[in-house]
Order: sequence, then structure tokens, then C-alpha cells
Amino acid sequence: MIQVLFVINNKAGKKSVNREEQIREFCRHHPVKPSFFHLSPSSFVALEGVVQNFPGEVVAAVGGDGTVSLLAELLSNTNKMLAIIPAGSANGMARELNIPTDPLKAMEILLSGKPYSIDAIRINKNLTCIHLSDLGLNAQLVKYFEHGNLRGKLGYAKMVLKTLWYKQKMYVKLQSGGRTIERQAFMVVLADASRYGTGAVINPTGSIKDGLFEVVIVRRLAFSELMKMIFRPQPFNPKKIEVIQASSVQIRSRHRAHFQVDGEYQGKIRHLEAVAVPAFVKMLLPEANS
Repeated sequence: MIQVLFVINNKAGKKSVNREEQIREFCRHHPVKPSFFHLSPSSFVALEGVVQNFPGEVVAAVGGDGTVSLLAELLSNTNKMLAIIPAGSANGMARELNIPTDPLKAMEILLSGKPYSIDAIRINKNLTCIHLSDLGLNAQLVKYFEHGNLRGKLGYAKMVLKTLWYKQKMYVKLQSGGRTIERQAFMVVLADASRYGTGAVINPTGSIKDGLFEVVIVRRLAFSELMKMIFRPQPFNPKKIEVIQASSVQIRSRHRAHFQVDGEYQGKIRHLEAVAVPAFVKMLLPEANS
């Protein structure tokens, strides 16, 4: 019998689904002993204590990438493993790690999965990214989507059009590994992973387990590079999309730019520092990740 603490974000994904009952039904037919914690804006402090005192080895994030990132932070430097039960809108981290987006199939990994350590990126000393963070265009899209009334494909399409209509280039200065470069860009991505929840590959050569991350500079919104992202992941034309591997980077923008971390909008900033954190957290994953 495996003990699992299920941390449920009821605001993620479809509101009509009773996540706890869905999980309880699964556990009735499998050797899983469940405990539950329901996230709310006022419950984060309590969650830390619950996680620390939980006697089992597995804590499962039932939500989207923000929920996964929150629990990864709490479980780092512990012997507990993080599992993912996708319940968000995009579930980018689950797709990255070959976890089925069907929650019932994802729960089967609790019984058959293997432990793997994954990296993270520490940003401005107090933010942790285990998936993708960015300045500029996509972060602006995240902001519009969070504040929009529409969800699903229609809502996403509407926000994409709005973002493209108001798109602006940034003037950025990057310092990494003794190298300084200045660029005009629509977006600068800190990529621990390779793809967004939409499936678009922004970091074709990246690995979430190599102890490094990539800085992806989208210099031009080129149709040819967009097709590579969607249909055939391969190296980009560096004159259009430039990729720099790094263990640390400092980025300065001439003007304040929209910024997001793992799908959570963080406001506008002009400066950030990022450092790779190898083997940040242990996760329970399908064997396909070996």
C-alpha cells in the first residue's frame, strides 16, 4: 500500500469535475491510501506544514503547472517524490514528462512509476521555474488569458489575436558565461523544458535533467520557425530564434516587460538573474523518461 498526499487545486481546469471523488474512486480499486489537501490563496502556509508532516513518500500535484511548481519548491531537499495528476488548462509539465493528460491514466504512474531527479531555474533568488519562464510576448498572453472571461480553445485563440495585435519588441542586454549580447526581441525564454503546454517546441535540444537551461531569444516572428515549433522540432535559424545554453544569466530590458514563471503571471520587470539548480526535486515518472 502506497501513501499519497493529493494536493488539489480546485481552480485549475474544469470546475465541474470533483477531483477528490475521482481520486477516491481510483484508490478504492488500487493499493493507494489517499490523504487530501485543497489549495486556496490562504492555505499556502498550512500546506508547508502538512507536506513536512506527511508520513508517506509521494505528494501528488492535482492541478496545472503552477501547482506543480509550488509543490516542487516544497519538496526540494526532501526524500519525498512529486507526482503529477494533470488538471490544468495546458499541463505543459505533464506533456514534457510523458505523463498522460487523462488523470486516471496519470494515477497509474503512482503504481508503476520510477523516481527521477529534474532540474530547476532559480530566478531573482525567490522564484523557482521547473518548466518555462519568459519575458515579453508569451507572458503578455498569459496575463490576458488570466484576466479574460473565455477558456478553452476559443478563449486561447482570442487572447493570441489580442497579444499579436499589441505586440512590441524589447531591447535586452544578456550576460552569461563572460559573454554580453544585446538584442531586439519579441520574447526571451528561460527554458528548463522543451515545449509549452500547447505542444509548441521552443527549446528543441533542451533537457530537464542536464544541469543547465537554455535562453531562447525570439528575434523575429517567422512563419518558418513557427512551423518547426509545431510540426517538426529541429534547430532554429539563429537570425530568427537564437538559443544559448547557460548555467546562469542576467537579463536587462530597456523598458519594463511582461514576465511569467511556469504559467503564472508575475507582472512587469526590467531585470532578472537566473541560476540553474541541478537535481532540484525527485519526481515519480513513467519509465519512458529514462
